[in-house]
Amino acid sequence: MLMITPEGRTGYAWGLLACVLGLAFAYYLQYFQELEPCPMCIFQRIAMLGCGIGFALGLLVANKPAGRWAASGLAMLSALGGAAIAARHVWLQGLPDDMVPACGPPLETLVNMMPWSEVFAVVLRGDGNCAIIDAAFLGLSLPGWTMLVFAAFALWSLLCGIASPAYRK
Repeated sequence: MLMITPEGRTGYAWGLLACVLGLAFAYYLQYFQELEPCPMCIFQRIAMLGCGIGFALGLLVANKPAGRWAASGLAMLSALGGAAIAARHVWLQGLPDDMVPACGPPLETLVNMMPWSEVFAVVLRGDGNCAIIDAAFLGLSLPGWTMLVFAAFALWSLLCGIASPAYRK
């Protein structure tokens, strides 16, 4: 019987698989459905990658309590950061048309023109590109679904840290 539990390496493997599938879906939308990601979408992908790295690290160190908590912590911090970015993205999409900020330059242009700290500030403020709702499913936009997925990743990473057999010894 297939068990989806957060115990030991299995929990980290499920988390890693979910991150890989999430990123694959994002690239599918970009390259096959031609939905061009805005800068906030790209930052959410980076957070998803951070979650995946945390879960992958957990696969390697699941039997060591300190390593397990470090891996779960990295996955959780990435998930919480991704959820915050997605929440800001959803907020921008909910603004009335007259309050939507003007469209800004692409992320590549920002990176070439500004230091990283300013790039982060500009992207997190959002622009008109981020307010466009390209697709929705069951009444939620893609950033709305992404926010829910990040919340699930944060909870899952916590459960991976707590539910490991090594924790109970």
